[in-house]
Amino acid sequence: MTTHYDSLARGQFRNRWLKSLHTFSFGEFHDPKRMGYRSLRVINEDKVAPAGGFAPHGHKDMEIITYVLEGQLGHKDSLGNGSVIRPGEIQRMSAGTGIRHSEMNASDAAPVHFLQIWIEPDKSGHTPSYEQVELLPDTGKNGFTPIATPSGGPGAISINQDASIWVSKPKAGDIVEVMLRSDRYGFLHIVNGSVEIDDKTYRSGDGLAFGGTDVPFTITAQRASEILLFNLA
Repeated sequence: MTTHYDSLARGQFRNRWLKSLHTFSFGEFHDPKRMGYRSLRVINEDKVAPAGGFAPHGHKDMEIITYVLEGQLGHKDSLGNGSVIRPGEIQRMSAGTGIRHSEMNASDAAPVHFLQIWIEPDKSGHTPSYEQVELLPDTGKNGFTPIATPSGGPGAISINQDASIWVSKPKAGDIVEVMLRSDRYGFLHIVNGSVEIDDKTYRSGDGLAFGGTDVPFTITAQRASEILLFNLA
């Protein structure tokens, strides 16, 4: 059984430097039908104005993944890490027993646009850790490419959960197949573009939750698109 998460029903938050859209309940946005899916807890689409950002704040027992779409995001944390995350890279911060970090737009002139994803870990109490990798040049060009897995690997971060994140970047007219084992669960997030699934159009910000018994199915790109696939236990 599939469930459509309409982009227009996402939670919203705005202030002078931030525009944030929440696929699942987050902050002041609470919808009992949008409390996450399996271990996937948060997909926030954030746009931060030049020189804006999140002051130091704490997290615990969460796998926090950042995927930059446009611009540059500066990161600093209590482990001593300091970096800039750009398109073509992915970052993971395992909060574990506790970590503090800040996220700031690294540019004084251009906004930064990124996804922040939270996945619940396989257990509490992991040692806090940090990882940032550059994606492979052909990532997403021929179907789905893994960018986060339990064991990591070339062009992929590691995460403390039986889950993986894959990306596909089809061109207009391309057809991409979605396959999962029958005991797995999936969530598709349309990062940008427009695609067709079972005669229904999904646009930027839309989501689709499904089980392994609902696949295989195909995605047809109506125009150049970018899609994240979460493979969940």
